[in-house]
Amino acid sequence: MLIALGVAAAAAASILFNLGIVLQALEARREPPELQLTVRLVLVLLRRWRWTLGLLLGLAGVGPQVLALQAAPFVVVQPVLSVGLLLVLAAGVRAFDERVGAREWLSVIAIVGGVALVAFGAPPHTETHRGGIDVLAVVALPTAVALVPFACRGTRLDTGTLTMVASGAGFAATNIATKLLSDDAGLGHYWNALAWAVVAFLLGVAATITGMTAFQRSRATVVVPVTTAVQTFLPIVLEPFFLREHWSSAPLHGGVLGIGLAVACVGTIVVARTPGVSRMVAAAQR
Repeated sequence: MLIALGVAAAAAASILFNLGIVLQALEARREPPELQLTVRLVLVLLRRWRWTLGLLLGLAGVGPQVLALQAAPFVVVQPVLSVGLLLVLAAGVRAFDERVGAREWLSVIAIVGGVALVAFGAPPHTETHRGGIDVLAVVALPTAVALVPFACRGTRLDTGTLTMVASGAGFAATNIATKLLSDDAGLGHYWNALAWAVVAFLLGVAATITGMTAFQRSRATVVVPVTTAVQTFLPIVLEPFFLREHWSSAPLHGGVLGIGLAVACVGTIVVARTPGVSRMVAAAQR
């Protein structure tokens, strides 16, 4: 029952996140290059009410995401967050008058089916944190990647590829910090939860800046699948290093879960590569 509640809450969070993207896309504009990798880029966009409304919807999605992380295993919540891409797909098809082909339908089935397998194959929600040093090291790794573009600005390493990977890593670190926030809040460790909330917010700002810069430098059909895949599935790869799960109690010792993750990952990447989704996400972050 708790896992079902977690899946429902994660789906609601994903819908809010991606509805925000759709609204922000309505305010699509190209900003001058001198605003790349600066906070001014965000401040300029905040003057547009629909972009700001989309941002507020995205922030509202954090509530059900935290609830989902308290009710269901982290490895279940993360792939469910990709379900909202189907809303962006529908909006992109309508906005750009595109045809939905067999590939798109198969990817939709892959996301829904993969998430269902993950929910069915997940172990009981008995995960616990590893030691404090392990937790901090796991958060520090994607955080360091997220901040590299700011250190390399103006050098030969300052490329579109670097910014898109950094953006995905930044949002991945944000998701991990949100998980830690959720757990600490559930245990009554409110000061720790507040600290993780600050970390998540700052990482989200950095990831948004690098993401918008990536769209100014590279094709949306490349940026969107890379950032989406990294932010959704990198935290799952890192999970064993900061959480303890009891896989022996999962169906086929985690085999069903692994298949579900693989199927959901492929479906997510294919959906993110479709022109309608890529153009909508790119427009929302410009």
